[in-house]
Amino acid sequence: MKRRKFIEDSSKATAVLMMAPGLSILSSIGKDKVRLGFIGVGARGLTTLKLALERNDTEVTSICDTDPITLKRASDMIAKAGKREAKVFTGNDLAYKTMLEDKNLDAVIISTPWEWHTPMSLDAMNAGKAVGCEVAGAMSLDECWQLVRTHERTQTPFMILENVCYRRDVMAILNMTRQELFGEMIHLEGGYQHDLREVKFNDGVKYYGGGVEFGDKGYSEARWRTTHSVHRNGDLYPTHGIGPIGSYINNNRGNRFEYLTSMSSKARGLHDYIVNHPKGGPDHPNAKVKFRLGDVVTTHIMTSNGETITLTHDTNLPRPYSIGFRVQGTKGLWMDLNKSLHIEGISPAHKWEDAEPYLKEYDHPLWKKYASDAAGAGHGGMDWFVLNAFIEAFKNKEPMPLDVYDHASWSAITCLSEQSIAQGSEPQSFPDFTDGKWMTRKPIFALDDRY
Repeated sequence: MKRRKFIEDSSKATAVLMMAPGLSILSSIGKDKVRLGFIGVGARGLTTLKLALERNDTEVTSICDTDPITLKRASDMIAKAGKREAKVFTGNDLAYKTMLEDKNLDAVIISTPWEWHTPMSLDAMNAGKAVGCEVAGAMSLDECWQLVRTHERTQTPFMILENVCYRRDVMAILNMTRQELFGEMIHLEGGYQHDLREVKFNDGVKYYGGGVEFGDKGYSEARWRTTHSVHRNGDLYPTHGIGPIGSYINNNRGNRFEYLTSMSSKARGLHDYIVNHPKGGPDHPNAKVKFRLGDVVTTHIMTSNGETITLTHDTNLPRPYSIGFRVQGTKGLWMDLNKSLHIEGISPAHKWEDAEPYLKEYDHPLWKKYASDAAGAGHGGMDWFVLNAFIEAFKNKEPMPLDVYDHASWSAITCLSEQSIAQGSEPQSFPDFTDGKWMTRKPIFALDDRY
């Protein structure tokens, strides 16, 4: 569907908005427990399921997956937690649609392969179920528009579950930027730099899988994620970097991304890995696969307020994990890779300082309040915070702190970077998914100690 068609459909829907299925969800809010369904209980889904089972304000009523092994793990986890048995939906890729018919279901957590995120989110919103959707880039700009228009038409709550926005140091830096310790924002950097050549599955107990197989012969993420590296060339996973950066510069709330340019290096990492792996070799069938995804994809973004942003996608070469944050303003900067910062007039001239004392002093109120609750949760506790934000915003009938406009503008980076690379790094303009509302919308993310 084209943008004009979306606008026409949205206008027509206004007349029947009060009959939209999403509005019926408001009657269920305020119950003692939020009734959750999980679509996808693989590696990521199990992590979030565990957190949901530990809460006293949620009830996991249903789980859905096509893999009997992961369904068994999820059911066992629910039983071990002493909770009521959840309904199981399986058998084919569309089993989740039957799950969405349950009138006793309030919200769903979507943790499936990337290509399913949008259709599942659309079906859930149309069924009046609040959506907490895991992250990735979009398959197309049309998908982004569909999500925005469906949310606007149904008024069903939607949140993108970007956990890095809640990382403790990231939130301390957010606190510092809001107090203008770095001055006016000028340039920011981030990305996804993570050696994913051997995709493994971790169920919280041990690792499974690994090797050079992918697709039908692969396991867990290797069954679908590596295929994107075969067919696509762009920043496939931008949200870990751009999510926090978006909050630093008030994206969609007084500021917006205007255009980007991207370039890609050659693709060698996955081929070399297969050829030199004990389970691979020069004669392995996968050694003949041509990978389109460049080993390092670099994207530059210009904002309406004049900040520049650099994102890096680097997953097919040997390297330690790093998002590579850099937050730079007129008075100084912070870089997470060397865990250092410099603030003019406070730091010694032309020298780095250890960032840790500042991170403690400017620890975000959310972490001060909930650090003990988040202890032991995945990814250093930030998984607890992102699920908590979704549940609390839903219960309190308040806007989701990371909403559908955030999701659309972040995810669009993937499609736009693909187009830019294919056109010799030609600039690509960002759609204004807010239809001009970005000029008057106010920041809401992590403004206090609630969520």
